[in-house]
Amino acid sequence: MAQNQPKLSLPVRLLPDKEDPGLPPPKSARSCRLRSCFDYARCPLTSGFPVYVYDTGSYPWGDYLDPLVKQAFAASVKSNIYVTDNPSIACLYLVLVGELQESSSSPLPSPSELEKQLKALPYWRSDGHNHVLVHLSRKSMTQNFLYNVSTGRAAVAQSTFLEQQYREGFDLVVSPLVHALSEPNFLEVPPQVPVKRKYLFTFQGERVESLRSSLQEAPPQSFEEEMEGDPPADYDDRIIGTLKAVQDSHLDQVLVEFTCKNPRPSLPTEWALCGEREDRLEVLKVSTFSLVIAPGDGQLVASAGCGMRLFEALEVGTIPVVLGDHSRLPYHQFIRWSEAAIIVPKPRVTELHFLLRSLSDNDMLAMRRQGRFLWETYFSTSENVLNTLLASIRTSIQVPAAPIKEEPAHEIPHKAGKLAGTDANLADNGDLDLGPVETEPPYASPRFLRNFTYTAADTYRAWNRAPGPFHLFPHTPLDPVLPSEAKFLGSGTGFRPIGGGTGGSGKEFQAALGGNVPREQFTVVMLTYEREEVLMNSLERLNGLPYLNKVVVVWNSPKPPSDDLLWPDIGLPIVVVRTEKNSLNNRFLPWDAVETEAILSIDDDAHLRHDEIMFGFRVWREARDRIVGFPGRYHAWDVNHQSWLYNSNYSCELSMVLTGAAFFHKYYAYLYSYVMPQAIRDMVDEYINCEDIAMNFLVSHITRKPPIKVTSRWTFRCPGCPQALSHDDSHFHERHKCINFFVKVYGYMPLLYTQFRVDSVLFKTRLPHDKTKCFKFI
Repeated sequence: MAQNQPKLSLPVRLLPDKEDPGLPPPKSARSCRLRSCFDYARCPLTSGFPVYVYDTGSYPWGDYLDPLVKQAFAASVKSNIYVTDNPSIACLYLVLVGELQESSSSPLPSPSELEKQLKALPYWRSDGHNHVLVHLSRKSMTQNFLYNVSTGRAAVAQSTFLEQQYREGFDLVVSPLVHALSEPNFLEVPPQVPVKRKYLFTFQGERVESLRSSLQEAPPQSFEEEMEGDPPADYDDRIIGTLKAVQDSHLDQVLVEFTCKNPRPSLPTEWALCGEREDRLEVLKVSTFSLVIAPGDGQLVASAGCGMRLFEALEVGTIPVVLGDHSRLPYHQFIRWSEAAIIVPKPRVTELHFLLRSLSDNDMLAMRRQGRFLWETYFSTSENVLNTLLASIRTSIQVPAAPIKEEPAHEIPHKAGKLAGTDANLADNGDLDLGPVETEPPYASPRFLRNFTYTAADTYRAWNRAPGPFHLFPHTPLDPVLPSEAKFLGSGTGFRPIGGGTGGSGKEFQAALGGNVPREQFTVVMLTYEREEVLMNSLERLNGLPYLNKVVVVWNSPKPPSDDLLWPDIGLPIVVVRTEKNSLNNRFLPWDAVETEAILSIDDDAHLRHDEIMFGFRVWREARDRIVGFPGRYHAWDVNHQSWLYNSNYSCELSMVLTGAAFFHKYYAYLYSYVMPQAIRDMVDEYINCEDIAMNFLVSHITRKPPIKVTSRWTFRCPGCPQALSHDDSHFHERHKCINFFVKVYGYMPLLYTQFRVDSVLFKTRLPHDKTKCFKFI
């Protein structure tokens, strides 16, 4: 065990030397790539990715920066965990150079003046290596001001690029900064269902200036003939004609407008945005698809105008259709845009209508959902824009993310009393030995096993799996484990599953956990509020429970435990955690005292037998990405009131498992506390209810799988315990409101139904007489 799976911790932090050794010069600044223009020596893998941000207010061009961009950027920098005020240890240097605004008193600095000012930066080091020049666009027309500036080995991050300017794999196409200081209201975002809206597709725009069209000088040609000719074919004329023909056919309701009453300023050959942003959003809200036509000049590979159209489409749940496969979409090196948008060459415009009609509702909903994830995670706020910019660079140079913070468990001192006995009802397991063969002390789950692997090997999955923005948010010490990621112990060449015996034998299954992953333990997290006698009885019932690592009692009351309260001695640590306020969200805080991947969340009045808990743990180990528990509930659609209902009646199907008695992975505690929209946690605090529904929504949203119910239990309250909050008449009314509110926040109903529960393989199986002894535990 010690040899093959050593205990890992965070590595020692290595920082760059103060002396810069210098880099061999590339052939030209235009040929810069990371390998030739980036100094990896300043960014050791264990450096923590320190980033120094210049105070642009101290430099001449800072006076011309858009005040909103400048203010939003400064606020985002202040809250970023990677930013350091020590430039000598920095891996990366950020310089905000735009968006610039010309003042009435003085013109903008010329390119040569800006170049001279950049070279005068104190850490430019002659060629600007490890610098990133950030140009954030807030308007559709953003001049490519850096085009005539020699940036040396500094990378450029902006929304507009010409082909001869863009250095693939080195420069970054970033999204526009639409919400500079305002936070988007997620409740105003239209729902993701129904899938089909009023218009099949829409487009509103006007060309500012067009290339010379070959269609104006000769009879119409096929696209193949146009592409073979020497002059560039202006496909935009054919696009206009084709889209107007679709609109005139009335086969589907579409809206296309190629003239604007009030076109927004845009770059030459680009399609100008029409009218005000609010008016455009109203049209997009009733559109299934939205066309984003790339500029007519093929040399313009990225533009702020196209970025703005893409942003607005994703914001309101319209599926973008990008006409022009030469376009570079934001962060295209990392984001798999084909999962959220349809990208087709302009010559395919004659088949576009057929293509859009052929998509199934399920595919469209999946794309809309992925688009919502991309918008929320990468583009919606100025903080997300900066986080995404830094994450893309950090991922490119393969530096792992910093570990996410854990909630410090401020322990309440308590006195242990006599050795706890064992409840007779809980111990009635016949001659079944529930415990492990080995008598080992409590041990934690391995940590930091995949901090480098996840960054280097799983880039696309990390960037494109909703809603876990693993690269933006620091990674968790206990990395998420999906069913396909079976852990094994072994020596180099061979793997052997731990705990499974020879396989198929009831005796070995009885004596060990079995399954396909190493032996492990779980932590009980128990929420309580001023029910000391009930709590003590529940803790005492845990005595002798196999594979239990420790018990974390979340003390939700502002009053401390009684001074004369004697806590049972169950042979394992009982950590009593003091909370800042009475909140049911405290149940799901990622407490640092929890050192196992598996958490059994349990109410202080839950009454479960040891064999039930052990079977739930076995099942969870084979479905680690699911909630596995005992009481099942379901949601239903109220036709009369056109709303969702919460139901606890006996049913042939369920969609939720109550977290008052359920196993889940600690990874979801991080997501619940730090990633899930704050509005959901606020409603839990307002009603003092619904935290279990919120966790079910979160896990189903991430996995697109229902929870797993084990055993036939429908309730789990202990007999004779004082009444809980769930007995109040208003309890169910509040849960109805919670479900409908959560649906608004997510934009759709993420809960999924299931019609089965899990039992042992040989549950109620007729066995031959000579085999019954071996399988007596079933």
